Amino acid sequence: MSSLLSSLERALEHLSGLGLLGLRLWLGQEFVMAGWRKLSGGLSAPEWFAGLDFPFPVSLLPVDANWLAAGAGEIALGTLLAVGLLSRLSGLGLMFITWVAVYTVHFDLGWAGWNQIDSDEGQGFKVPLIMGLMLLTIVTQGGGRLSLDAWLRRR
Repeated sequence: MSSLLSSLERALEHLSGLGLLGLRLWLGQEFVMAGWRKLSGGLSAPEWFAGLDFPFPVSLLPVDANWLAAGAGEIALGTLLAVGLLSRLSGLGLMFITWVAVYTVHFDLGWAGWNQIDSDEGQGFKVPLIMGLMLLTIVTQGGGRLSLDAWLRRR
């Protein structure tokens, strides 16, 4: 029995890092796509965005700068997260962007989630909360052994 458990542990060791790689890849592409959608419409903030009540210190930025910072931040940090470079820092930055989005847009829309994600009813804070918890995993555990961070540490 003990040798079976030992064999299983050794086999699972080879899979170590796959979970964090999956989280990084999925979250990274989600944020890159969100940023791309923002900026592909132009560098000027749309009207709906201009009317939002932003938390401090984001409220100090002009609306167009805020739009550009959010979109560029999602693209740059999402890319870093996906490849596992500066994983903890990029995860922290994306957690901040997610917090601002929940504060300004999603929270007032309630607890809507996956089954309404592609509709107006799906813009609540459930999905951003799940993404925030996934980012928290990366912030606290790093990018994992299948990341550029780990590769640079081994060199």
